[in-house]
Amino acid sequence: MKLFIFKLGMVFSYIIPYVFLSFKQRCINKFYSGWISRNFKFFGNSTTLHHVRSLVGAKYISIGDYTTIGRKAILTAWDCQNGNEFSPMITIGSGCTIGDYAHITAICNITIGNNVLTGNNLLITDNAHGTLDAQYMQKHPATRPLISKGSVVVEDCVWIGSNVSILSGVRIGKGSIIGTGSVVTMNIPSNSIAVGVPAKIIKTI
Repeated sequence: MKLFIFKLGMVFSYIIPYVFLSFKQRCINKFYSGWISRNFKFFGNSTTLHHVRSLVGAKYISIGDYTTIGRKAILTAWDCQNGNEFSPMITIGSGCTIGDYAHITAICNITIGNNVLTGNNLLITDNAHGTLDAQYMQKHPATRPLISKGSVVVEDCVWIGSNVSILSGVRIGKGSIIGTGSVVTMNIPSNSIAVGVPAKIIKTI
């Protein structure tokens, strides 16, 4: 049965070439981007947003021109949680490519510069659920108050690998490279290569 289905797929490849399906998917993505764009604070020209997994607070999110955000992204800008109010802002620059399954979440401020490239499964957060105080550890994590150690800034032309986490209060300088699987907990100067958990600078260019 599996062989038959495989052969059937081969036959259909002559009738409906892959390039047609690829074009169809691009059209669907553009339609979806246009449909959802008016919810955002700003949505740039020729920007493509693939189908999101979750979108909260789009009115606080700006995306520049010619930027692509991959499939199943989670974009959340929280202005309130458990009675606490926040002033969130997420700004993604122009010419960026954000990989599939990205999770970008803010209660304060996250700024991503121009021409930033990321792999899949990126996490950028300026907040966390509670602190390490004993009073919070006895509560369900979802009910702990959101706190922030500061804004996150990713400057222009940064290259971020897959499965990277960037935590609050961090600035990554222009032209830097963050290795796959890294957890960034401190500032990374411009033109640096950083890897590891926590991320450490291994080379400055």
